[in-house]
Amino acid sequence: MIEIDSDDLLFLRNKIDLKKMTDLFPESIRNLPQANIPIKGLQAYLSQGTNHQIIFMQFSEDVEIAEHFHESQWAVVLEGKIEMLIDGVKKTFTKGDRYFIPSGIKHSAKIHAGYADITFFDQVDRYQQE
Repeated sequence: MIEIDSDDLLFLRNKIDLKKMTDLFPESIRNLPQANIPIKGLQAYLSQGTNHQIIFMQFSEDVEIAEHFHESQWAVVLEGKIEMLIDGVKKTFTKGDRYFIPSGIKHSAKIHAGYADITFFDQVDRYQQE
C-alpha cells in the first residue's frame, strides 16, 4: 500500500489544477501570441483584429485590478469567479455569465484563482504582444 502525506497530496492536486488550466483552451488558442499584460498568475492569448482585440485569459492566482477605464469590453466567463465594481455597482460573475462595460465607465475587479474568460475589447491597441 502506498502512503501519501498531505503535502504530497496538495502538490499532486496543484499539478492537476495547473493541467486543467493549460487544457482549458485548445492548441489553436494556445498558439496565438501571448498578450503582454503584467499581472502575476495570468496567462493571456491575443487575437488581434483590425479594430478590436480578443483576449483568452486564465488566472492561476487571486488578483486585484485597480479602478480604471477604457473602450468598451464584453466578456463571457468560462471558469471561476470575478467580483467587479462597475460604475459604482458591485456585481459577481461566474461560469457561463456574460458582462459588458461601456466605453469610459470606471471599473475594478477581484479575480479569483482558477478564473478564465474570453474578453472582447472594442479597442485595437489595448494590449501588445509579448
